[in-house]
Amino acid sequence: MYLTDRSATPEADTAPGRRRGPGPKVAPVVLVLGTVSLITDVSAEMVTAVLPLYLVTTLGFSPLGFGALDGVYNGVSALVQLTGGHLADRVRNHKLLAGLGYGLSALCKPLLLLAGSIGALGTVLALDRTGKGLRTAPRDAMISLSTPVERQGRAFGVHRAMDTTGAMLGPLAAFFILRAAADGYDAVFGVSACVAVLGVVVLLLFVPGKKRDVPEEGAEARPPVRVGEALALLRLPRLRALAGCAALLGLTTVSDAFVYLLLQRRAGVGEEWFTLLPLGTAVVFLLLAVPLGALADRIGRRTVFLAGHVGLLTAYALLLWAPDTPLLVPAVLALHGSFYAATDGVLPAALAGVVPEHLRASGLAIVGTSQALARFCCSLAFGAAWTMWGDGTALAGSAIGLLCCAAVAGVVLRPSGGPR
Repeated sequence: MYLTDRSATPEADTAPGRRRGPGPKVAPVVLVLGTVSLITDVSAEMVTAVLPLYLVTTLGFSPLGFGALDGVYNGVSALVQLTGGHLADRVRNHKLLAGLGYGLSALCKPLLLLAGSIGALGTVLALDRTGKGLRTAPRDAMISLSTPVERQGRAFGVHRAMDTTGAMLGPLAAFFILRAAADGYDAVFGVSACVAVLGVVVLLLFVPGKKRDVPEEGAEARPPVRVGEALALLRLPRLRALAGCAALLGLTTVSDAFVYLLLQRRAGVGEEWFTLLPLGTAVVFLLLAVPLGALADRIGRRTVFLAGHVGLLTAYALLLWAPDTPLLVPAVLALHGSFYAATDGVLPAALAGVVPEHLRASGLAIVGTSQALARFCCSLAFGAAWTMWGDGTALAGSAIGLLCCAAVAGVVLRPSGGPR
């Protein structure tokens, strides 16, 4: 990988169907998948923007009940990623699994109108996150398999930039719907469902659905991928390094919600402006995702990936020790968005030269799940530390942990020929 070196496994680098030489910088399928993600994120973020207020003020949920649902919302998809990745490789049709995932999430949006208890809402949210888990690895596999190894960073950067555009538009759409509609929450959920269906339609109509590894006439067909074969990917030293470092760094990556709460307290941001803080991160992410992805292709993905975590560590330091100035909020948000731009697409891009094509979705799922579960554990630990010792102590502990973990990752991911 470019996080470790620029070499590639023979099968991943020279398999049939891999484009070589001059060609478009971004494959058409990447742009179509980016459009699907943009539309779907508009739908998802419309719900995410209003869900806390809806649960607490309208349905009267306690903070404990909301915390339990938030855990379901963020934890289920990480566990399902492994299943989605393996099934996509097994049936050799990534579009099918991605379509099932997008379709399941779209189905759940109108069900929010009918769910009035914590049990019903928990079930609906779990199904929604199951859809996200099913689609993530197959979608990223389609991006990876349609792009030459040397352009993976740019391709994932383009996709993540389009995805982030949807994440920016969703809360704004929810804001205007709440202002215009009499039954605001019902209108948000209804419009969200319609937008989600549109995303599924774009996927079905415009994303190629050709199965992979279709043998030529007279050639022997590859047997279906078995669970043991997918798990055997962990024997690859470079994939173990990727998954281990993603988990290690994830254990010290404070969740976005906590970062915004800390920034609000530290800078005295008014409650009426709090909902705009995520937009600041998203704008920087949008602007830098493609340039940093292309930079990672040129200078090495390890370098950009670790630099992103250095930026996050700097944001923690500003939250801990910087004076209260008008520049604090934009500086922290800029570093926060830069962190995501330097890591979110670069990490899956690094797998192109590590995992064989017929196991690409499984490899992406292994690394993605390790990172997501680690970040979920970090959120639980950070919340507990905040409760017992205060926000400053909790953040200082995370900063020290991130510094140590980044140093370890820098050594583990060092290529044999020297640092990149």
